Amino acid sequence: MKTKTKNIPAFKNEDEERDFWATHSSLDYFDLSTARRVVFPNLKPSTKTISIRLPESLIDALKAQANRLDVPYQSLAKIYLAREVERERRIFSDETVLAEQPAGYNARPKKNKKSGYIR
Repeated sequence: MKTKTKNIPAFKNEDEERDFWATHSSLDYFDLSTARRVVFPNLKPSTKTISIRLPESLIDALKAQANRLDVPYQSLAKIYLAREVERERRIFSDETVLAEQPAGYNARPKKNKKSGYIR
């Protein structure tokens, strides 16, 4: 059964459209009886399964840490891996920037010999 639907107004910008949909129901503007199921067969999952061999002691330590933090150990492993990859990316990026600096330029921080603190 086809129901009478309202026409969607033309919007000047996204803010106007956002305000409109915040106060109106989309059910008044779309006839769900004419909707069709759509399949996207070429979409790839956002994650990919991999197999990696790790020492049992490392897995045990990871599981213990995950238990203390109350998170799944595989999620914790992804967090740690992502953190380290980002850290390495930044280091590589900084080294690239340093390599492009004029001769004699040294952006690396110096250690204070007395206290060991970086100034």
